[in-house]
Amino acid sequence: MSLPFSPTSSTGSSGIIYALVARRSVILSEHSNTTGNFQQITQAILEKIPPNDSKLTYVYDRYLFHYISENGIVYLCMSDDKFGRRIPFAFLQDLMERFIAAFTDTEIDGASAYGLNSFARTIARQMDYYSRNPQVDAIRQAQGEISQVKDVMVQNIERVLERGD
Repeated sequence: MSLPFSPTSSTGSSGIIYALVARRSVILSEHSNTTGNFQQITQAILEKIPPNDSKLTYVYDRYLFHYISENGIVYLCMSDDKFGRRIPFAFLQDLMERFIAAFTDTEIDGASAYGLNSFARTIARQMDYYSRNPQVDAIRQAQGEISQVKDVMVQNIERVLERGD
């Protein structure tokens, strides 16, 4: 892909920047926290996704495009390269479950482009949740708790050394 890429963030924050749900290459619903030409990039990615169920990350510039394709429906999100892979894929799994619960197969199969964009509110809410809530990532949360325990232990050892016990 050699498309120019120029997202301009209004928030300046990292995390999940853009997400969509598509039936093959037809976008059914999308939401973005910023402006830019990444819709062109995602359209090119959608056209390259094989018809079988798959999970993959594409790297483009400083951004990662993660997707899960299942039963002909593609759940795709864009994040900056510092955000990693674990949280975006947890977000996509959650999005998939919510989308399947919100719409019947008939509604999904019969929807035109952006025909299910009422789901954009759910995409926006979940993007915000997964981008900003530190408890989303259990491993990161556990590392934070271990770090706090380690700090307390270091302080306790320093106190013992100061007392000369």
